[in-house]
Amino acid sequence: MCNLCDSLLKKLCALVPLWLKNSLTFVLLFDIIVNIKEVNVKKWSAKILLATLIVFIIGCAPTFSTIQSAKLVDKGKFEVTPSFSMVYFSDKGSMEHYQDDYGLQIAYGLENKSNFHLRYEFINVPPMEELYGESISANVLGFGPKIGIVKDRIAFCLPIGFAFGGNIEDISDTWEFHPTLIATLPVSNNFEFNPSSKVLVPLSGDSDILIAFNLGAGISTNLDKWAIRPEAGFLLNPGEEGHFTHVSIGVTVYP
Repeated sequence: MCNLCDSLLKKLCALVPLWLKNSLTFVLLFDIIVNIKEVNVKKWSAKILLATLIVFIIGCAPTFSTIQSAKLVDKGKFEVTPSFSMVYFSDKGSMEHYQDDYGLQIAYGLENKSNFHLRYEFINVPPMEELYGESISANVLGFGPKIGIVKDRIAFCLPIGFAFGGNIEDISDTWEFHPTLIATLPVSNNFEFNPSSKVLVPLSGDSDILIAFNLGAGISTNLDKWAIRPEAGFLLNPGEEGHFTHVSIGVTVYP
C-alpha cells in the first residue's frame, strides 16, 4: 500500500473498532486511495470559509450533513434523496448565514449487506465582506460503501470525494475521506431518530481533522416507501473557537 494510504490508516486507527479495521471492506477501500492530495487549510475561521467549506466532501453523504438512516436497500434496489441545507457560522454568541447546499443522494443495493452511495452537492456561498463582496460556488461529489453493522439500526459509511467546477481551480487539491457512523432509533412505524457522527479526514498531513455531529429524523406514513428527513448538526475543529451549524431537509423515495 502507498505511503499516503499508510498515513491515512494511522489517523483512523483510533476512530474505528478493531474488528472493523481488520475487515476486508475497510482494507480494500484504502488500497484504492492513491496519488491524491489535499488543499492546505490550517486555520479554522470565518474568513477562510471559502477554503474550508468547498473542500468538505460528503459522507454516506457530501458536506457535513448526513440526511439518511442506518437502513440499507436490498440488492438491485435504489434509494433517492434530494435535499436542501442552510449552513451558519457561530462564534462568541453570534450566528451568521454562510452558505446553501442543494444535494442529491443515490444508494444502490449490493451484495453482503452493503450499499454503494453517490452524493452530489451544489454549494453556493452568497456575497460577503470576507470574500470582497463576491459570491462563491462549487460542486462536490462523494462516493463509497455503506456497510450494515446491526440490521436497520447501525451502519458505517466510508465515502471519499472531491470538489470541482465553480471556483475550484485544481480538483486534485480537494480530496477528503469522511468515515461516518449512523444509528436509527425507531419510535413508531411512522417516526424514527437518526443520530450520526463523522470525521472529516484530509488526505494529506497539512490540514486539521474535523468532527461533525448530526441529529436527523424520518417522518412518514410508511417509512419503507418514503420519508421526510429533517436534520440539524454542527461541525467543529477541536481546539479552535467557533463552529458551523446546518439545518437541512430531505425527502427519501424508493423508486
